[in-house]
Amino acid sequence: MPEIPVPKTPRSPAAPDRDALRAAFLAQAGWGSARIRPLAGDASNRRYERLSEGPGGAGAVLMDAPPEKGEDLVPFLGVTQALRARGFSAPEILAADPATGFAVIEDLGDALYARVCAAEPAQETPLYLAAAELLAELQSRPAPEIAGDHPVPPYDRAALEREAMLLPEWYMAGLGQGSPALAEAFRGHVLAAMAPVEDARAALALRDFHAENLLWLPGRRGTARVGLIDYQDALRGHGAYDLISLTEDARRDTSPALREATTRRYLEASGQDPEPFATAAALLAAQRNMKIVGIFARLHLRDGKAGYLDLIPRVWGHLMRDLAHPALAELRAFVGAHVPPPEPFVLARLRGARP
Repeated sequence: MPEIPVPKTPRSPAAPDRDALRAAFLAQAGWGSARIRPLAGDASNRRYERLSEGPGGAGAVLMDAPPEKGEDLVPFLGVTQALRARGFSAPEILAADPATGFAVIEDLGDALYARVCAAEPAQETPLYLAAAELLAELQSRPAPEIAGDHPVPPYDRAALEREAMLLPEWYMAGLGQGSPALAEAFRGHVLAAMAPVEDARAALALRDFHAENLLWLPGRRGTARVGLIDYQDALRGHGAYDLISLTEDARRDTSPALREATTRRYLEASGQDPEPFATAAALLAAQRNMKIVGIFARLHLRDGKAGYLDLIPRVWGHLMRDLAHPALAELRAFVGAHVPPPEPFVLARLRGARP
């Protein structure tokens, strides 16, 4: 890959003026005269803006990941390098300054899977099958331990536990249902359930592999038709994680037929044994959906983003389906006995719990 230009941008040690830093970064990167338009953000502290009429009349996207808010560009840059080296359509890095948290990246367009599927329902299955094929190809080689300058962490016992504990720490506690004893009992059930997958390291799990982070690029060939964004939190884990991220989407409904077809294509392309894969997928899906319920509660209670509460019922439906697997019987019994389902009156209580 060509060397990424890294402009040296001044930095304030106290409260940096992001607008001034942005202007200096863009000027030194050759994009100082570009027009800037906002793009939709996400649940993180990162912000994105579209740049037009840059060098040679080109367009791009500005990523603003403020270090003072806990953001770090190094993982994104490293994973991008690893993905592009394999021929996947991660955005090209045109300029970056990890010290100030700015990067200019290739603009992959607006054809998010979610938008294309909404506008052209007949495209849904072909798009999801292409994403399944990408995962199989991505996982056909061992996950890198180092991506650029970024050591890729393992999706280990501690990470699986920490994420699952967001359910009692935010959702249950926000409803006044939490207690140290219940949290410890929940922890024990989670650790027992996740034991079969806690040592998996073979796959690079991108972790936010879903319809609002995938873009359809029909002008490209093969798996390069699937554009990738928002993968900076990638870990070395089990290949099932990203497949269930795709098929059990928190933001859009997926039919049983679509989930079955996508899983079947992935298994065919990867050559995996369906039965052990199904067990691992159920375990990781349950863990992931418990985490998401906790995160969405936290986004409201801590960050004032109440809109995420409206997504919890869909995630809960995924969780109930996951917990029906025989390997999760004890965890299912605990959740059924102690975790209130997100009925309207429950969500109303949670909505009113924010200080």
